[in-house]
Amino acid sequence: MDSAGYDRIPETALDWHRAGRGAAIATVIETWGSAPRQAGSQLAVSGAGEMAGSVSGGCVEGAVVEEALAALGDGASRVLTFGVSDDEAFAVGLACGGTIRVLVEPVGQGLPEPMLADLVAARAARRPLACVVNLADWSRRLVAPGTDPALAARFRADRSGVEGDEFVGIHNPPLRMVIVGAVHVAQSLVGMARACGYDPVIVDPREAFGSAARFPGEAISNDWPDEALAAIGLDARTAVVTLTHDPKIDDPAIRAALGSEVFYLGCLGSGRTHGKRVARLAEAGCSEAEIARIHAPVGLDIGARSPGEIAVSIMAEITRVLRRGE
Repeated sequence: MDSAGYDRIPETALDWHRAGRGAAIATVIETWGSAPRQAGSQLAVSGAGEMAGSVSGGCVEGAVVEEALAALGDGASRVLTFGVSDDEAFAVGLACGGTIRVLVEPVGQGLPEPMLADLVAARAARRPLACVVNLADWSRRLVAPGTDPALAARFRADRSGVEGDEFVGIHNPPLRMVIVGAVHVAQSLVGMARACGYDPVIVDPREAFGSAARFPGEAISNDWPDEALAAIGLDARTAVVTLTHDPKIDDPAIRAALGSEVFYLGCLGSGRTHGKRVARLAEAGCSEAEIARIHAPVGLDIGARSPGEIAVSIMAEITRVLRRGE
């Protein structure tokens, strides 16, 4: 569930249910072979057969809608298994077929409305949650990160799936990247960030740099970084990259990031530049443990030279930290 294509399936289903139209949520729980959608993909179906989202890219949606309407009629959740033939797969752009299992839950009967409302509220507040369904007895619970160590890897990797008798549906907030310094590297990085599912925000108090002409269509803040980052809000689904080399601009952003739960903080500059940065941060009261969170020089060491190559190295390092952790 990334920022570039952040779904609103739980929200839509809750709205339909509260409007008296009925709603069921279908969720891909397992896949084998070249399945069109990954585990965690969702489809909402109203009592009138309206659809939002998808579970297969079109191969089995018709059958899922029929089962969803049946679930609204009898109030029972169910798990469906579909084999996608090679011909059907080819029609939606896949090389070969596969098999998918789909969980169908009628809202208010199978999936309790208060639980769905709590999930929707958490998503609105950018609080990650896992929705865990026992497929044997249909019990359900919402789990926050840190309360179940067994789910830590799933939260980090955005990986929904089946464990034993339970399906774990991960609902992470959209990813964000705050790029401090509207320099040439930022022009390459912002496009890569968006392609990888991030909502990029560019921060630079120098309006000549942070301008719509240089970053058309992008979110830009010309506030000073400490004020900008406070307004944006930093959390565990946010990466911060500083690119200006100017301590007056970079350092306030770095200190704000170190005081937050951002999963990545990377700072452009040579080893010598970073040494001076470390001294300034220590003098400002940052601890050794806090300073150790900084990735500097920023990016993987791939011999990057051009602004585009440096952006590739930064994006690669951010991806590694997000998916593998430290």
